[in-house]
Amino acid sequence: MASRGLSDEAVSAACKEGDPITKDYMMQQTMLRVKDPERSLQFYTGILGMTLLQKIDFPSMRFTLYFLGYEEKSDIPADIKERTAWTFSRRATIELTHNWGSESDENLLYHNGNNEPRGFGHIGIAVPDVYAACDVFKKQGVTFVKEPDSGKMKDLAFIQDPDGYWIEILSPNKMFSLLAP
Repeated sequence: MASRGLSDEAVSAACKEGDPITKDYMMQQTMLRVKDPERSLQFYTGILGMTLLQKIDFPSMRFTLYFLGYEEKSDIPADIKERTAWTFSRRATIELTHNWGSESDENLLYHNGNNEPRGFGHIGIAVPDVYAACDVFKKQGVTFVKEPDSGKMKDLAFIQDPDGYWIEILSPNKMFSLLAP
């Protein structure tokens, strides 16, 4: 592979048409393991403004799933069967997985993918105004990895959730300016 990445031609050659069955597939969720669900729920709802779509307990396996997304609370079905189908039909949700007892393990840290060995990088949240969002995050004591005016890429930020996962804060209308050399 080239040291500067794939050429446009190589990208075109690598990207194939999916089987027709895939036309109705969608990106539904990204799962993040969390140590303390109370802190994580406060962060994702109170700071990022997401809505808890559904909580699912698995007592025999000692874990709970919390599905969050950007949906109106009034749209969430009350009936559990309808709610479950609805939750799993939403696009780009976050699934927070809490293994019971992890909040009491002082030595437990989840790997965020940005330390060695690298792997998973971040999730991204689109906001109308990165600077306004970051002002609110600062007032709420959020940890910043990168502020909007630091580094080579301006107009975007990276913050961390309570478990250290990185979250890119971006404005869709500003992303094109980042492509300029």
